[in-house]
Amino acid sequence: MEIPLSQYLIRASTKLAQLSPSAHADVEALAMHVCGLDRAGLITRGLYALTPEQVQRLDTLLRRRASGEPIAYLTGQREFWSLDLKVTPQTLIPRPETELLVELALARIPDQAAWNIADLGTGSGAVALALACERPRCRLVATDVSNTALAVARENARRHGLDRVIFREGSWFTALSGERFELLVCNPPYVREDDPHLDAGDVRFEPDLALRAGPDGLDAIRKVAAGAQKHLEPGAWLLLEHGYDQAQAVREILIRDGYRDCTSYRDLAGHVRVSAGQRARGG
Repeated sequence: MEIPLSQYLIRASTKLAQLSPSAHADVEALAMHVCGLDRAGLITRGLYALTPEQVQRLDTLLRRRASGEPIAYLTGQREFWSLDLKVTPQTLIPRPETELLVELALARIPDQAAWNIADLGTGSGAVALALACERPRCRLVATDVSNTALAVARENARRHGLDRVIFREGSWFTALSGERFELLVCNPPYVREDDPHLDAGDVRFEPDLALRAGPDGLDAIRKVAAGAQKHLEPGAWLLLEHGYDQAQAVREILIRDGYRDCTSYRDLAGHVRVSAGQRARGG
C-alpha cells in the first residue's frame, strides 16, 4: 500500500524525535535520498506517494539513524564548499568548521597564482577539491595513508571534473617525493585518546585513524609541523586545523619548529580552529 510522503514525514519525525535532536531534518534528508528529490521537490510534492519498497528502505535507514549512525554515511553524501561529496565510513565526514581552513588558504593564494599546494590527510578530498575549484591554475597534491579513502577522493574529483588533482598514498610526507610547495594544508587527527566525545555522536562511526592522535591529541600535529619545513618553499605557509582548545599548544609547536608569524583563527562559531605558521624566507 502506498503512503503519502507528507504523512510519512510527520510520522517518522515524531518517532525519531525521541532519539535525535535533528529528527525532522534527518527524516527529510533520508526521504530526499530515497525518493531522488531535491529540497524544492520535497516541498512541492507533499502528496507524492511512497511505494512499499521506498517505505521499506526508509524504515531501514531510520532504524540505523536511531542507533546513531550519521546521516552522511546513510546517504553517502555531504556538502562541503558547495561541492556534493561522496563519503563512506572509511572517510571523515567533512564539517563546516573545516571551511575555515579553505578560507585561510585562499586568502594567501593570489587569484591567478600557479602554486604547488599539498593537502595532507585528504580523506574524502574536501579541502583539496575546494581549493582546486577556486584556484584552477594551482597544482594540488592530496595525500592519505588510507587507499580506501583515496578511492573516495578520486571519485569525488571525477564527479566534479577535477581530475588534475594528484592523489598519492602515503603517511604524511612519504608521498611528497622531496617536493616543495608554496602552501601546505592539513586537517590531521587531533582528538585525545581518552576524549569522551569519541563515544558520542557521529564520531563513534568515523575511522579512528582520522581522529585519535595520542594522549594529548597532538601527535600528528607534531609530526606534520616537524616534517613540513623541508617541503615548504621559503616564505611558504603551513595551515593546520586543530581542536578548539589546542591553539596555544599548536602555536608553541610551530614556534619551536622555527615557524614565523604563528597565528590562530576562529571559525564562525567563535572557536579557535586553525593555526598558521610561515617558513622563514631565505631558510
